[in-house]
Amino acid sequence: MKENFDENKNSNDNITMAKKHVIALVDCDSFFVSCEQSVNPELKGKPVCVMSGRGQCVISRSREAKKLGVKMGMPYFQIEGELKKAIYINANHELYSEISKNVMGVLKTFSPNVEIYSVDEAFIDLTGLERLYKRNYLEIAQMIREKILQETDIPVSIGVSSSKSLAKLASDKAKTLGEKVFLVGARKIEPLLKETSIDEIWGIGRNLSQLLRKNGILTAYELVSQNDLWLDKQIGIRGLEMKHELLGEMVSPVSNEIKLPKSIQKTSALAKFSSDKNYLKNSLNYHIHRACMRLRRIDAKCKSVSIFLRTKDFKVYCEKKLLNIPTDFEMEISDIIFEMLDKIYNPNILYRSTGVILENFELNSNAQMSLFTDISKDTKKSKLTKCFDKLEEKFGKDIIQTGFIKKDV
Repeated sequence: MKENFDENKNSNDNITMAKKHVIALVDCDSFFVSCEQSVNPELKGKPVCVMSGRGQCVISRSREAKKLGVKMGMPYFQIEGELKKAIYINANHELYSEISKNVMGVLKTFSPNVEIYSVDEAFIDLTGLERLYKRNYLEIAQMIREKILQETDIPVSIGVSSSKSLAKLASDKAKTLGEKVFLVGARKIEPLLKETSIDEIWGIGRNLSQLLRKNGILTAYELVSQNDLWLDKQIGIRGLEMKHELLGEMVSPVSNEIKLPKSIQKTSALAKFSSDKNYLKNSLNYHIHRACMRLRRIDAKCKSVSIFLRTKDFKVYCEKKLLNIPTDFEMEISDIIFEMLDKIYNPNILYRSTGVILENFELNSNAQMSLFTDISKDTKKSKLTKCFDKLEEKFGKDIIQTGFIKKDV
């Protein structure tokens, strides 16, 4: 095992890492709460919690809310006593998405190789930036953190190492130790793995954790001590990749290739049970508008649309249609959705919720023009949707409303 950690005793971590790839994981601190505090500075320094859906449970907490005793995932009905002193805010995912885009934009000014892992996390390849910025990697990470805070008012924690798995562990350390930036060079790998429980390793879920514990493997160090044949037999290629990533070998490089979601789904309960067809259209059009905005943000079009209605008694009726020509234009999708609505709608049924699903995406950069495409019409649609998006970006959500849309849905 010792051979895995051999290094030049006279070299420091930055020199050792310079011989390998250097990867950072940038993780926004209490992201949803930080977003709310960035648009409302009066919330800073106060116990703030963001709630899922319509105030169902806690999904983000400020440091002050944690000290107060609010637990992640706590349902609102359990909040009592001292916990009521916290400020509880319903989630605004459109706001969080916009701020996330700004954070990722700052990262891309430092390196072209940025892999967005989630709305509040991204890997960035820092390899070679020492020469460009004439700073070591720890200083570069600190510079990135300061720039993000300056440009977006969002605090982040950054972990730096030679693989994604180690960068993730380093990021966790940055949070728990309060250092904000934590670098794991060659000399820190062994002690870090010895103090890391297998449950803390990126990619290990409950089932795999149980399997490893059954075999007496309780720490990351004990995992990487296993020979490749045993890991391959027990876990497969995933186990081998995990071992070598934890040893500091980059198995999974940072990729800026856009990964399209499998689907975009927008749904919500109606303000009241209803069988009014126009009321349902109003709700559906709202979902279509929000789904198409998200579709355009990822610069893609959909080739499949679905509608579903949930009744007062929780029965679900749905319809799906494949499109001959992909689209991101809500007026086209509305026409299709309303045709399907006619098929499944029953005026004698009370409905409690509506939903729209867009699937089978195609990036605009990869799209092939059909022989039957009306270029003039497509250009007009593109200009109109860009106008929609720019107006909403400037003046706020729902400044543009189409069809039956009303804000009270």
